[in-house]
Amino acid sequence: MMNRRNALKKTSLLLGAGTVSAFMPSMGSFGKPKPHFLIGACDWSIGKSSDVGALELGKKMGLDGIQVNMGTAANDMHVRRREVQEVYKAAARKWGVTIGGLALGELNNIPYKSDSRTDVWVGDSIDAARNLGVKVILLAFFNKNDLRNDPQGQKVVIDKLKQVAPKAEKAGVILGIESYLNAADHLKIIEAVGSRNVQVYYDVRNSSDMGYNIYEEIRWLGKQKQICEFHFKEYDALLGQGIVDFRKVREAIDEIGYSGWVQIENAVPKGGQILESYIANNAFVRKILA
Repeated sequence: MMNRRNALKKTSLLLGAGTVSAFMPSMGSFGKPKPHFLIGACDWSIGKSSDVGALELGKKMGLDGIQVNMGTAANDMHVRRREVQEVYKAAARKWGVTIGGLALGELNNIPYKSDSRTDVWVGDSIDAARNLGVKVILLAFFNKNDLRNDPQGQKVVIDKLKQVAPKAEKAGVILGIESYLNAADHLKIIEAVGSRNVQVYYDVRNSSDMGYNIYEEIRWLGKQKQICEFHFKEYDALLGQGIVDFRKVREAIDEIGYSGWVQIENAVPKGGQILESYIANNAFVRKILA
């Protein structure tokens, strides 16, 4: 009996140690945790915007997950509906691909800064995120929703985010602002809102196109814990073959201690095939972030 008890105790300790190690971050030099990255893709960039078929395609690409567009005005932002969410959850289980984020791309056409319909969309997207196990919702501020040189539009957005931020905080969801604003102007909005659950969704190519020093912006925003997630993007080129130096991006990311999702956007050469391009992009990002 004593031998059996000792054996059971030893087994319990071993199982406990195994359980702890499974959830402990791996340690790098000097005892610092190594960053952990998950690689995904925007469903609108792989030809499957707001389409559950993006998860199957993500599996073929070897991705960890897919960033899902909530929908359009035409389909009444259909990912808000619980039955649609259950279809996504079933597909995620089937294909072993995570729902890695949500996005409100329709804000580019129906602006958050000027259309009251968007208030309901943003609020409902938080409920969807909670049900789908998603932690970041991208709010897009381009085209008709551009905030540059629009102080009144910025004020409206600040007021709206102040209203919805408590709901995001309660749900444990971050609202990520993606725009053409520079780091300082992003931070002005975030500080005016005054919520830890409103942060910058940093797109390296968008900011490069604006002429910003993206490597310094990442460091500056990141050290203030104001970057919720990244888009790795290029136009008409594979990642690593365009204007962004992703090795320097990795150096900046290391300095701020970021871990989490990196979503690939666009990055298909002219005349290139989406599947082949994303297999190559996925391999490149994994090499850079290894």
